[in-house]
Amino acid sequence: MKQNTIKESIHLEGIGLHTGKAVSITIQPAAANHGLKFKRTDIENAPVIPAIADNVVATNRSTTIGKKDITISTVEHLLAAFVGTGVDNALIEVNGGEIPIMDGSAKPFIDAINNVGIEPLEQDNDYLIIESAFSFKDEATGAEYVLSPADDYSITTLIDFNSATVGQQYAQLDSITDFEATIGAARTFAFLHEVEQLLENDLIKGGDLDNAIVIVDGEISDAVKSRLVEKTGKTDIDVNKGILNTTVLRFDNEPAKHKLLDVVGDLALVGKRIKGKIIATKPGHTANTALAKHLKALYNKQRKLQGVPIYDVNAPVVYDTMQIAGMLPHRYPFLLVDKITELSETHVVGVKNITFNENFFQGHFPNNPVMPGVLQLEAMAQTGGILALSMVEEPHKWDTYFLKIDKVKFKRKVVPGDTVIFKLELLAPIRRGIVHMKGTAYVGENLVSEGELTAQIVKAR
Repeated sequence: MKQNTIKESIHLEGIGLHTGKAVSITIQPAAANHGLKFKRTDIENAPVIPAIADNVVATNRSTTIGKKDITISTVEHLLAAFVGTGVDNALIEVNGGEIPIMDGSAKPFIDAINNVGIEPLEQDNDYLIIESAFSFKDEATGAEYVLSPADDYSITTLIDFNSATVGQQYAQLDSITDFEATIGAARTFAFLHEVEQLLENDLIKGGDLDNAIVIVDGEISDAVKSRLVEKTGKTDIDVNKGILNTTVLRFDNEPAKHKLLDVVGDLALVGKRIKGKIIATKPGHTANTALAKHLKALYNKQRKLQGVPIYDVNAPVVYDTMQIAGMLPHRYPFLLVDKITELSETHVVGVKNITFNENFFQGHFPNNPVMPGVLQLEAMAQTGGILALSMVEEPHKWDTYFLKIDKVKFKRKVVPGDTVIFKLELLAPIRRGIVHMKGTAYVGENLVSEGELTAQIVKAR
């Protein structure tokens, strides 16, 4: 799957939900690996704020990102629209501190993106892949998330506000490709008592009963109705099936769907597409963005471990010690590979179990035994030799000789009790018996040594 941007720039105008100020945004196409970034054009030098979890500075009623004292709030609906339409790279120019609320959903942004179209880029996409199931809980809010492996990006949200009107609701998105049709139009919502409090605290200045669902549990008093008329300018306020009659629900479970929309938008702050299944119970911006930070750290760990071979002691081996001895001329004490666990046309993985009885420990720091680095390279070479010799007939009649060692680094000590995993990968096709490989050695997830090895296989005399 290639990265995407938009084909043309997009210009939108609206009102900021909390500031009540008119604001305009211009979404510009961006190159591969640019990501999603916001630019405050109303501030000197037009500072740019990347949409990543580390830049979250507030989560009160919306998600706010910032750097130092420069912030942009209510970014979640626009970010959800990018994820739902597959836009990976864009520069969002904003002439204020808030993204316009529009109709309270992601739909106006989705429509604008679809109007100009998506532009595929040459660069492949990079994914955060949920490799094993785990749970995440935000103790402060009580929100819980269960994540598990999946080939797509799917989300289920469950909400319970102890409300006679809303009750328990859930929403489900089986595939992110269904976001536009099933989730994107769900609008933000609030309970009447919250709206009153926010208005009294001079918040949601741009709030309009046309861009949000207001839920009412019970009857609305004349006094409350009068305050709403005064604050909003609406004169015909009433309640219809627990909802202020200024709007009609787009979905029976619109609150749950909007919570799912917020999850998608907030998790866009991971900065990578996601492959996995998420079940979110009572999610909110604070917990969503905390999960985004956790997933970002998980992605960074995955990148660090990318290419690290997995050693399963229960899996069958390709070659055991006796079979290796049938291919290599080395013998005790210089046969330094115990088994081969992976073998393809371009790479090989070998294993060496380090015991205190290794002969080299008798003279190499006997009171502080450390495997010599040069022997780690020799073990790499023997492992690589298995790959080279697997491509010739009668491999036991060939020898392998070093020609060059380059870019060698030793990262950590190898000591008794360690199991060292050697991975050798061809850097170029084998020609005239010349083998050029990159070698890496790991103990668990830790890189202990690496280097580039060049050798030649020749007929034994």
